[in-house]
Amino acid sequence: MKIKELLLKKIEEKSIIVGVCGLGYVGLPLAVEKAKAGFKTIGFDVQSAKVKMVNEGCNYIGDVVDSELSEIVKSGMLTATTDFSFIKDVDFIAICVPTPLDAHQQPDISYVKDSAVAVSKYLKKNTMVVLESTTYPGTTEELLKPILEEGSGLKCGEDFYLGFSPERVDPGNLIYKTKNTPKVVGAIGKDATEVIAAMYRAVLQSDIHEVSSPAVAEMEKILENTYRNINIGLVNELAQLCHKMGISIWEVVDAAKTKPYGFQPFYPGPGLGGHCIPLDPYYLSWKAREYGFHTSMIEASMMINDKMPEYTVERLGDILNKHKKSLNGAKVLQLGVAYKNDIDDYRESPALAVRELMNEEGCRVDYFDPYIASYKYKGKTYSGLEKLTAEIIKKYDVVIVTAGHTKSVDYQLVVDNAKAVFDTKNVLKNIKNRNNITVL
Repeated sequence: MKIKELLLKKIEEKSIIVGVCGLGYVGLPLAVEKAKAGFKTIGFDVQSAKVKMVNEGCNYIGDVVDSELSEIVKSGMLTATTDFSFIKDVDFIAICVPTPLDAHQQPDISYVKDSAVAVSKYLKKNTMVVLESTTYPGTTEELLKPILEEGSGLKCGEDFYLGFSPERVDPGNLIYKTKNTPKVVGAIGKDATEVIAAMYRAVLQSDIHEVSSPAVAEMEKILENTYRNINIGLVNELAQLCHKMGISIWEVVDAAKTKPYGFQPFYPGPGLGGHCIPLDPYYLSWKAREYGFHTSMIEASMMINDKMPEYTVERLGDILNKHKKSLNGAKVLQLGVAYKNDIDDYRESPALAVRELMNEEGCRVDYFDPYIASYKYKGKTYSGLEKLTAEIIKKYDVVIVTAGHTKSVDYQLVVDNAKAVFDTKNVLKNIKNRNNITVL
């Protein structure tokens, strides 16, 4: 039986054993959905603490339902291990590892490369391998394919299928989760694309869009996030202009979004955060240089967004000056260090950069975030306040809102007791008494 027919039959019978490399914000929800759909799943991770928690049914990802994880672990449908030799037992492997930037703002694909090497040692015939990590166009064919073929002695397209299906995870989204978010699949060869797409269709309750190659799927993912990066850069630049002109950018955007076509609202903020939007354009601009091409519009938006933490601290200094205070020595209360509202994820959060800049200016900074009791940044650990009270708030010269949490923060209490509030997220828009509020 040919590989295509064999795998389609196993998918239909749900006899496929799934492997997921990387049990983070992308990998664990995917592993859970695979197991819930009736496919026995093995999660692989180099962090023994994560493996231990999964095997105990203890959830650490916001988009995973605690009871569902516990149930599928108890039933034996999901197990986790640090031993990559179990790759030999799986028929489908999804690689969901981080793709950060290095110290020089260049792509760090070491996690992808290491995972490919580990998989290649135990890869068997009739297996599907899918990269889900966001990366530059060409990674699947130029990096993964040679590693997998050399390490396994197998031939792509004949002995195993290889493809790319970009993750689409929006932490904290109450509507779209892994299960119901449309998927894009691009693989090496039509048969591989068809079979890998069939595997996702057997698991997800969403459309599966097939494209002609992994490179198209890789570029598609970059486009999604670069589109947002550019538009956020535009509105961040307009925010600076509107401030000089005495116009509220927030009111401008709200007015513009009343147009029912041709406009999508984006809002300013202290910078970009998360695992995709601040990073993906760098992957594309880095790859473009290989072709002697400069992504001028993209790079311009990146420059604007990267400077927003600095602009935010400059504005904070202006507020303090009006109260006859300087940044140096000012007592600052920072509200929120997550990269978006109502989640515990602080990856690439601009709030961390804002905190660092405030420290450099001599500010004495404390923070409160109901979702993040402590965090690590550039080798240092910061612990937050356990609670907010009127007495605590009154001790500070200024309060700066850098994450717009809508729950567990009493903003009326903050405004009533703060000397000054700098709201970079417009989360105080419904507060009526605004005498001490300044908005980005």
